[in-house]
Amino acid sequence: MKIIFWGTPKYSINTLHALINSNHELLAVVTQPDKKRSRGSKFEPSPVKELADDHRIPTICPHKIKGNNDLVEILREKECDVFIVIAYGKILTKELLDIPKYGSWNAHASLLPRWRGAAPVHWSLLSGDKFTGVGIMEMEEGLDTGNILIEKKIPIAQNDNLITLSNKLSKLSEELVIESLDIIERSLLIKEIETTSQLEMNREIKYARMINKSDYLINLNGTALEITRKINGLYPRAFINFNNKNMKILSAIILSIDDLTKKFNIKIKKTKSKPGEIIGIINDLGFILTTKTDPILILEIKLEGKKSSSKRQLIQQLKPQLNQNLI
Repeated sequence: MKIIFWGTPKYSINTLHALINSNHELLAVVTQPDKKRSRGSKFEPSPVKELADDHRIPTICPHKIKGNNDLVEILREKECDVFIVIAYGKILTKELLDIPKYGSWNAHASLLPRWRGAAPVHWSLLSGDKFTGVGIMEMEEGLDTGNILIEKKIPIAQNDNLITLSNKLSKLSEELVIESLDIIERSLLIKEIETTSQLEMNREIKYARMINKSDYLINLNGTALEITRKINGLYPRAFINFNNKNMKILSAIILSIDDLTKKFNIKIKKTKSKPGEIIGIINDLGFILTTKTDPILILEIKLEGKKSSSKRQLIQQLKPQLNQNLI
């Protein structure tokens, strides 16, 4: 099949690699324009553009989508069979979606219609979902409302964070995109591509809004579950204030009362500590912080202006004090 691929970040790379190595014809890659990708750096191409350039695949980098008649004409002239879209980063207009002969297809990282929108992986972790997955969706004007061609469900591991889960879903997207192209090709023989309406999935409709800067601040007045979900779901950017500096928490676990008394030999106060209080310092491990519910053990951090640290180095760098309150 003749394909135009739409994608931008590293997340899209696995699928682009698979298409390059497939027996399909990759006519072009559409990706977002070069931009400064780190503070003070020069303009750099997206990861998708870098890979496309390495393989001498033509790239198109439009600065706008809506009302871009030149882009529409360029893509029409290529006479492609399908668009494959994965994490491109902008909404495609109906005029663009109608260009391919056999539709525009998106690999969406959730079990639709749960977590339609921009940040489905973040919100599956922030909400404590037990499962997620990838669906190959026929694109239409609505926000992730199209019918599903195929879907695969995977469990979310207890220690998954945004990076580890994204890697799993990126790999799964690669597999399902190639499988979906085979299904579309076979379907053309009977002149019908069978899909399933999202409403037939009998799932709750939820929207995964974009993550804002304010979301990254951890509320130590929250529950242990809320805090650890934020650490994992917004990894590696969730932070608290420690001695007037931003401190990102990269890893933490919830402790039980048995853990405190038997494993770490920490006596429980008769008067319950307020949230945000340091009640234990474990020299080769980290420090224990109270929350609204159970305490949490902070295992890895990144202090503003410093490299990430854990275990003994963490304690030496922070010099936490017993009974110090971080709120």
